[in-house]
Amino acid sequence: MHALIIEPQAFTACDIEDALRDIGFTSFAFAIAADEAVLAAAGQRPDLITAAVNLAPGCGIDAAQAICEEQPVPVVFITHAEGKVRRSAPDAPVVSKQPFRPADLCAAVAAAKPFGT
Repeated sequence: MHALIIEPQAFTACDIEDALRDIGFTSFAFAIAADEAVLAAAGQRPDLITAAVNLAPGCGIDAAQAICEEQPVPVVFITHAEGKVRRSAPDAPVVSKQPFRPADLCAAVAAAKPFGT
């Protein structure tokens, strides 16, 4: 399974990769900006997206929406900006960022539904 990790902090991205690897993901793409995320998803369609909300430049919510327009993909937001996610994507799972617990991420992945449906 392939995951797209949209995260500007390298250490956090590595922690997310490790947690996803533990639950069966085998390939990963990384993006630190919204436009990079859209390009990465066009190159290889992810089975899951994890996204920070605040990117430079861009927004993880906007990136996830753009990626999921054609074909919905499960999305988990990993952020402190839970309120912003709830306004834009009320059904998407949110994991509190820094420090997040791998068990919380695993539970959110299990609960994630295709975004945009």
